[in-house]
Amino acid sequence: MKLAFFDTKNYDKPSFLKYADKRGIEIKFFETKLSEDTASLARGFDGVCVFVNDTVSAPVIDLLIEDGCKFIALRCAGYNNVDLKHLAGRLPVFNVPAYSPHSVAEHAMAMLLTSVRRIHKAYIRTRDFNFSLKGMTGFDLHSKTVGVVGTGKIGRCFIDICRGFGMRILAFDKYPAEIPDVTYVDRETIFRECDIISLHCPLTDDTYHMIDEEAIAKMKKNAIVINTSRGALIDSPALLSAIKERRLGGACLDVYEDENELFFEDFSNHIVSDDTLARLISMPNVIVTSHQAFLTEEALDNIAETTVENIYAFLTEGKKNNNVTP
Repeated sequence: MKLAFFDTKNYDKPSFLKYADKRGIEIKFFETKLSEDTASLARGFDGVCVFVNDTVSAPVIDLLIEDGCKFIALRCAGYNNVDLKHLAGRLPVFNVPAYSPHSVAEHAMAMLLTSVRRIHKAYIRTRDFNFSLKGMTGFDLHSKTVGVVGTGKIGRCFIDICRGFGMRILAFDKYPAEIPDVTYVDRETIFRECDIISLHCPLTDDTYHMIDEEAIAKMKKNAIVINTSRGALIDSPALLSAIKERRLGGACLDVYEDENELFFEDFSNHIVSDDTLARLISMPNVIVTSHQAFLTEEALDNIAETTVENIYAFLTEGKKNNNVTP
């Protein structure tokens, strides 16, 4: 059993090799992302393993099928980068629906606390032995209203954390669940009433640019938006405009809608051409991390185990565990 592994990072290898060796799966690691230009690298392999910024478009799918690919294994939960309609009835696509919801939820709260208590600024100041507290005033999370958009496993973990801080919790989800002390409302109410809005939903046609100029206009001027899901949930130019014009309290972003060519790479010695991202990062009330909310030892281990088991079950027994193909 042979697997072509695209967009490889050093932290991927240990856990994947551990589980692949147990199942007799041979992995070829490619640092390049999957695209039309690189799809030919998968020739001779049973299937491919891809991540969030790999391109699994219709032309790429056709090339993979021509070269004998039997499946596509996602090592993530989201699949907005996959053309599922083009794949229907042709190849199964396996995902990892729940690798470690705690890792993402905890990162969302870590960014929020860092922002509202100015921890990132304090860290820089004290390293220069500057112990002034000027401009460091934050606010309590206790009694504040938080809006959670998407109440799947990650959203529920974030709700549990917010509950521990004594926050009032409003939620929106197309499929509401029975969650204690949580009131479901529409999105407009979330925008209008919440001090903090945290996004934990997939990227779909309905959620694309959910946070846009119109939505921001309904928010409180001191509201903070958190996004640890998919970058395109937020209209980045609209967010930047609101931050510049002081119509929004701040933003905590672990994802960005045009992150594909930037995130996971080192550009510290380069001039970044994305002006919107550069200006967002320069804002004192914006925190950007590079899609690292998932990055814990527990999550990496769970991702590797589930992905390998998805592949092994399909190749040996024809089972389609965690198949997302319609």
